[in-house]
Amino acid sequence: MKDLILNNWNIIRFLRLGIGVAIIVQAIIAADILFGLAGLLFAGMAVFNASCCGGGACATPPPGKKSGSKDVSYEEVV
Repeated sequence: MKDLILNNWNIIRFLRLGIGVAIIVQAIIAADILFGLAGLLFAGMAVFNASCCGGGACATPPPGKKSGSKDVSYEEVV
């Protein structure tokens, strides 16, 4: 868990964290609970590196090796 939180930080994670913190601050200023929950969602997504495809469920498999072309034989039908 510690490894998940501390490693693999990229620009998108920092962006999500910044948006989450900004939303939380704005929610505290406006005293809006629903807005605060949205901020916690964004900040939590950044901290735990979760997203719509957080578990890699949307990733496409790497292309496999092609086994070459098959020779196709045709018969003439009269």
